[in-house]
Amino acid sequence: MIEYRNLRVALLGAGSVGTQVASLMLRHAEELAQRTGAGLELAGVAVRDLSRRRSPEIPAELYTTDAEELIVGADIVIELIGGIEPARSYVLQALNSGADVITGNKALLATHGAELFEAAEQVGAQLYYEAAVGGAIPIVRPLRESLAGDRVKRILGIVNGTTNFILDRMDTEGESLEAALATATELGYAEADPTADVEGHDAAQKAAILASLAFHTNVPIESVHREGISSITLQQVEAARAAGYVLKLLAICERLADGDGGEGVSTRVYPALVPLDHPLAAVRGAKNAVFVEAEAAGDLMFYGAGAGGIESASAVLGDLVSAARRHVIGGPGVAESHHANLPALPISRVTTRYQITLSVIDQPGVLAAVAALFAGHGVSVETVTQSVAQGPDAAPLSATLVIGTHLASEADLAATVADLATSDVVSAVTSVLRVEGS
Repeated sequence: MIEYRNLRVALLGAGSVGTQVASLMLRHAEELAQRTGAGLELAGVAVRDLSRRRSPEIPAELYTTDAEELIVGADIVIELIGGIEPARSYVLQALNSGADVITGNKALLATHGAELFEAAEQVGAQLYYEAAVGGAIPIVRPLRESLAGDRVKRILGIVNGTTNFILDRMDTEGESLEAALATATELGYAEADPTADVEGHDAAQKAAILASLAFHTNVPIESVHREGISSITLQQVEAARAAGYVLKLLAICERLADGDGGEGVSTRVYPALVPLDHPLAAVRGAKNAVFVEAEAAGDLMFYGAGAGGIESASAVLGDLVSAARRHVIGGPGVAESHHANLPALPISRVTTRYQITLSVIDQPGVLAAVAALFAGHGVSVETVTQSVAQGPDAAPLSATLVIGTHLASEADLAATVADLATSDVVSAVTSVLRVEGS
């Protein structure tokens, strides 16, 4: 029997996720009340345009343009507006009033997370954000709670469905990047302006959130090394497949030695070669997956829909149930564990394997000269494959070398590539890709 008073829930934003949240709250009100021990009253839905038609439909009287008035008196505020402002101001208003806040706003958390968590801690409120990373995939709560006593070593994540769809189409259908992007746009996986996805901004924001959670330290978005997929060619994808890899845009969060006897955090986003036998290689289409390597728990993988209105609404409602239960049980919110203060390490501190593709002059002694450049910077060559382009009279014109390395530091590899680019025997450095997950 429900004896606790009704909890007033203010919903800010009625996009694809917001309308689904409102619809599910209304449709499953009795069941949600049984799960939480309190009735959840949808006090209203703040929007900018009252005349816009939305689906699924919810009662028109719930809509309002006055978000600030809606926040006043709310026990729980759900922010699904997106962007920085006015979302930041609304979230701070809600937290400062003592309301718990649920958000799916990755950009806001990656940019102003420290400020928001501090505001919540000051008043004993709670900030929930399961929907901010991975859509329906439950990854925030496992990192925040289930693995809080473990020591996470590394996270490899496919956290952007648009880029995964594009790279998968290139791999399985032989489409160019431009053609795969057009297909993604047609199917609704890509926005009219796909820059945030294709250039890795979206994945970088999520990486900052994951790293902050996993390593109990504040990781600012400015410290995340970011490379997108806009320069990836079909030839690179085909060469990866032939070598036993698949190309994925990875968000990588890693605990590394800082060079002074301590530890730091490397957070980075870039296209990488993933071995075909790694679980992430099988993540197809627009799906997301997060692979966690922990000291005690071992390897864990979280897989599912990374976006979508009803899928992300599932994560929001999970947070809503948690917030409502906290109100019923009582007690202050649990503060974020961001007190390790590990330094953010530059990309030069990273050590991994690489695959470098070179166009070289086809003449005796070239391979030895190239190998000497690698050796000069302490980069050990593991594999070399060569193909020769033939001229019209069957005379060799140039050769392509694909060189795989053993583990090497990013700094040493960068110095090697710089020397290769100015070498007399190298016509062009056509590709440099990192190998992860091996």
